[in-house]
Amino acid sequence: IVHDLIRGKAHFRANDLRDFVILRSDGTPTYLLAAAVDDVQMHMTHVIRGEDLLPSTPRQLKIIEALGAEPPAYAHLPLVVGADRQPLSKRHGSVAVEWFKERGFLPEALVNYLALLGWSYDESTTFFSREELVDRFDLSRVSHNPAAFDMQKLEWMNGHYIREATDTRLTEVVTEALRGGALVPDPSVVAAAIPLVRERMSTIEEGARLLRFLFTDDVVPDEKAANAIAKAGVGFLREAASRLEAVEDWTAEEIKRVLILFQEDSHMSRRDAFAPIRAAVTGSTVSPPLYESIELLGRDRTLARLRSAGA
Repeated sequence: IVHDLIRGKAHFRANDLRDFVILRSDGTPTYLLAAAVDDVQMHMTHVIRGEDLLPSTPRQLKIIEALGAEPPAYAHLPLVVGADRQPLSKRHGSVAVEWFKERGFLPEALVNYLALLGWSYDESTTFFSREELVDRFDLSRVSHNPAAFDMQKLEWMNGHYIREATDTRLTEVVTEALRGGALVPDPSVVAAAIPLVRERMSTIEEGARLLRFLFTDDVVPDEKAANAIAKAGVGFLREAASRLEAVEDWTAEEIKRVLILFQEDSHMSRRDAFAPIRAAVTGSTVSPPLYESIELLGRDRTLARLRSAGA
């Protein structure tokens, strides 16, 4: 019998244990012996590990008993599984922490999410600081059932922490992400753009992707953007450039006034009128707010992109 802090009593047939190998033919110890001796020598009080190691526990207990030592308490956690309910592995995608860092998941979001895989504090609390997790975590509230890893829920939680982060911190991490994409961002421009994308991104990588057009002139319209440009026609974008060229005070408010007047003169809906302008300026049909994007991009670069797309 194994007394497990999560599963209670786990029963094993003595006949199933039999003799087991603790030393290889070359004299090196197997995992069973090494782990048991290590637990004894390190004075371990608790062994907390995955449930896949539960079957080896009776053998380790026998070794510890033979050593004349007091065994630690054991707690076997449920495994994390994918959407197919199979144990999480590389075939479900990357499972390395470094991958999540590169994709722009904040540490506090990942820690919070992983803590909730198979554990809960109560029926309503979702967000915890690390200090709160340390204070409130209790093995008695760990579930027996496997926990499914849900990327969408992790992205949602990451979005929450992004919205809670300060502008200064977001500026730092988005700037770092842009540099990782071989760009040379101006931190002051990133800082000005953060309020425009904070609510639109669920990862830092997504924020960097939204702001990429500000820090490179190698902007190639994606398929949807190219279709929007083609639908509008070259004359439309040339006229948009001419209207914006006449703007004296290059601010979002004045840009908005001029573009709305242009849209009304064109007898088009704002969606149809602004989609090709957005596409030409940012290379995408999805971007930060248009007027503010054009203000940050600057007069010369905006006009150059509109004229290039309208050529």
